[in-house]
Amino acid sequence: MSFKIRFATEQDLTQIQDIYNDEILNGFATWNEQDQDIYYYQNWYRQHLIDHFPIFVVENELTQQIAGYAEYSTFRAISGFRQTVEHSVYIHPNFTPLGLGKALLQHLIQHASQHKIHVMIAAIDHENFASIKLHEYFGFKQTGYLPEVGQKFGSWRNLVLFQLNLNT
Repeated sequence: MSFKIRFATEQDLTQIQDIYNDEILNGFATWNEQDQDIYYYQNWYRQHLIDHFPIFVVENELTQQIAGYAEYSTFRAISGFRQTVEHSVYIHPNFTPLGLGKALLQHLIQHASQHKIHVMIAAIDHENFASIKLHEYFGFKQTGYLPEVGQKFGSWRNLVLFQLNLNT
C-alpha cells in the first residue's frame, strides 16, 4: 500500500467523521461522548480555513480511502497564546500498525515550524500509551498531569499534557 499526505478537502469530511466517531464510540483518544453529525465537521473545517490552521489527511493512493487525519488549532483563545497550538492525530483502526500516525505528526510538526508556531501541545489520555510513546519519539516532554478531569464510559480519566517547543 502506498499513502500520501495532503491537505483535507470538504469531500474528505465524511471519512474524517467516520474516523472520529469510531474513536468517540470505542476509544479514549477523545473524551467526547456523542458522535458528531456532518454539520459539525463542516463547521470545524470552515473554522480551520478561517483561522488559517491546517487539516491533513493520509490517503491510500490506490483506493483514495482516508486512513487518518491530523490538525492543529488555537490552544487558548487569548492573543498571548497565538503562537501556541493544540493538535490531534487520529488513525482509522484498520491502519493503526502502519506508522501513519508517525508520518502525520512529523508532517504537522514541519508545518507548524514553517508557520512560526512556537509551542505544540498534546492533551493525551493517561492510558493512551501509543500516543504517549509517539509524542516522546518526536521530543515532546510531559509538562502536566491533570487527574480525574474528565469522564469516558463511566470512569474518571486523567489527562497528560505534552509540549514541544519549536525553534522558531
